Amino acid sequence: MALICPPKDAAMLKWFPNSHTSDRGDGNLLVHHLPKFFKERPSLDESVPYLYGWLAGYFAADGCVAADGTVIMNSADREDLEYFRTVCTRLGIATYGITAQTRLGLGREPSELYRIHLVNEDLEEDFFLLDAHRERFSGNAKAFARRGWVVESVEETDRVEEVFCAEVEDGHAFTLEDNILTGNCFGCQEGGDVFTFLMKIDGLSFGEAVERMADKYGVHLRRDETGHDDRPKGPQRRRLVEAHAVAQEFYAEQLGTPDALQARQFLAERGFDQQAALHFGVGFAPRDGEALWRHLSGRKFTSEEAIAAGLVAIGRSHYDKFRGRLLWPIRETNGDTIGFGARRIFDDDRIEAKYLNTGETSIYKKSHVLYGIDLARKPIALSSQAVIVEGYTDVMACHLAGVTTAVATCGTAFGDDHARVLRRFLDDHAELRSEVVFTFDGDEAGQKAALRTFEGDHRFVAQTYVAVAPEGMDPCELRIKEGDAAVRELVATRRPLYRFVLENVIGRYDLDRADSRVDALRAGARLVASVRDRSKVDAFARELAGMVGVDMEQARAEVRRAAARGNAPERSTSRERGGPPPAEAPAPRTNVPDLRDPRFGIERDTLKLVLQHPIAIGRTSADIGANDFTHPTYRAVWELVAAAGGAAAGQSDPGWVTKVRDGATDPAVSSVVSALAVEPITTNREIDATYVATHLFKLQELTVLRRIDEVKSRLQRTNPVENEAEFNRMFGELAALEQHRRTLREKIVGSGS
Repeated sequence: MALICPPKDAAMLKWFPNSHTSDRGDGNLLVHHLPKFFKERPSLDESVPYLYGWLAGYFAADGCVAADGTVIMNSADREDLEYFRTVCTRLGIATYGITAQTRLGLGREPSELYRIHLVNEDLEEDFFLLDAHRERFSGNAKAFARRGWVVESVEETDRVEEVFCAEVEDGHAFTLEDNILTGNCFGCQEGGDVFTFLMKIDGLSFGEAVERMADKYGVHLRRDETGHDDRPKGPQRRRLVEAHAVAQEFYAEQLGTPDALQARQFLAERGFDQQAALHFGVGFAPRDGEALWRHLSGRKFTSEEAIAAGLVAIGRSHYDKFRGRLLWPIRETNGDTIGFGARRIFDDDRIEAKYLNTGETSIYKKSHVLYGIDLARKPIALSSQAVIVEGYTDVMACHLAGVTTAVATCGTAFGDDHARVLRRFLDDHAELRSEVVFTFDGDEAGQKAALRTFEGDHRFVAQTYVAVAPEGMDPCELRIKEGDAAVRELVATRRPLYRFVLENVIGRYDLDRADSRVDALRAGARLVASVRDRSKVDAFARELAGMVGVDMEQARAEVRRAAARGNAPERSTSRERGGPPPAEAPAPRTNVPDLRDPRFGIERDTLKLVLQHPIAIGRTSADIGANDFTHPTYRAVWELVAAAGGAAAGQSDPGWVTKVRDGATDPAVSSVVSALAVEPITTNREIDATYVATHLFKLQELTVLRRIDEVKSRLQRTNPVENEAEFNRMFGELAALEQHRRTLREKIVGSGS
């Protein structure tokens, strides 16, 4: 039940169209029969759109927009407000600290009221469900419109300044005693010096922060001569970065020349205009093999510096590393260019490789760099989400479509060092619920890449997801074909990585067959057992049970067995869908189940009756078919019987057994026919029509039970919301099968068996 207090809350009634409303008698309204989850906090694992909708509704109920446009959330329960703030952080909506004030409540008793201000620039008009809120938000100046401080001047003083931290509520402050580079907040414990600031803002190690400051201000660093210095020898880092800056500017200018027409056409065909090229610093390397070297030498760079930077090489003379190619600058988090990625665009390019990248240098390590990280680092930190794509154009497409957290590796697979770079910006801790979304092609190569990524899932505390575009398109192709919204939708509809990998592994098997379900369960269990984070294993086993359509305890047991066996890959079985044909000869018949296995006892006895007493069987076998026999050899014998005209054909044929056996092409099957024709039937009853009918009912009952298991398995794997018609059809089939089984059981019991 919910309380609606007009006039403000009356606007909320339209969100309860199916609920009963009554007048409480005091001018307020009661909304009845609300679902339980209306009063529960949503899980932080819910999708971004769901959380955004919950946040908007919660704000409409208890929030307010001041006359100056300031967005304020109030609550008497600090814990509720803390959760509200956590959801804001999850969605990339910044907030200021929680403040408190004392008020006189009911009974004139003092009580605490808590409030929090939201940063307006992170909100859109559609966040506000109430017209009054929306009008104030859009029509007024915002008191809390921007984050950050601007230092206009710095002057020496003998005062001890007390500064309040914008991240915590009133009452917590830090002091700046000696200069503006040190300090500590007593509320959130944030603090440090300029090096700490750089390490946290740009995701640097301490050594990298020191080197950057030294390069920026021309301070010469001296190493401890007593220890081993494993730093590369050669030109200073500062000169190599400067050489790349000059090269990037040169290449960008060349993109506008007549020789770069094909490069510009390449970009235009992929939806990138001149402004996009400027934003990403895209350039063109002239086909003249010495153009960049002449430009660098004219800017006073030495041969040693140009070669050490990876921009120039030397043979009989100096020559440019990149010639006649479209170039993307690869930058560090601070925006410094440290390398290039080059795309082949001319058919007569003597280097066949589609992409070339800067070789390993003292400033460029491909396992440590991510293309686009300079543009994505702040959005990643704000949203706690990183999107990993496969190429330079994919990064461009994502950013231009509004997915500004996209980055890509540069000519290598995503590895541990790349993960460490991202973790600096993700604040990758369990309580922060950050996300890493990988995009893969839907083809076999993409599935293999997903499996490799799953094996390295332990790199992140963050939740890992996968986004696969329809028809196997990459983000660039998707943007060209369906527009910016489709790229955003691709990321918004991401799926958990473990589920994607499990579905691909299990999808190789025909789950409508009982034996294939066993194989699928084993394959999935091996994957689940390989997960290093043991706390996730039980949840993954639950998913596995639902996908295969088996009992939860059965899945857990198989995972335990897989863990005990180790995770050595097993050879694929012939029951995998679309799998390659086996390279070896057909498996020997010793792999076929034992003919005297008790599981196949009724099948064996049925065939003995058919061969030895065709008169008793007569036409009662009309309801029996090959699908009633699960052993391949017994099924083959039954097919011989059917080919010979069925049991009714043997009623007056003294050569009945010989006729059936002569139809066999497999000696093993022929031998089984001979054995079944003379093997005694173990019964004390007279073999008459009643006995035969009872026996056939039992055989049919087993078939129905197998079918019931298959339908139940498919029901368990079917989403009743997304596939309502199919779910209802199977549910009806299951009901009919259960009724048929009961009918067969009644006939068996009625016969006195």
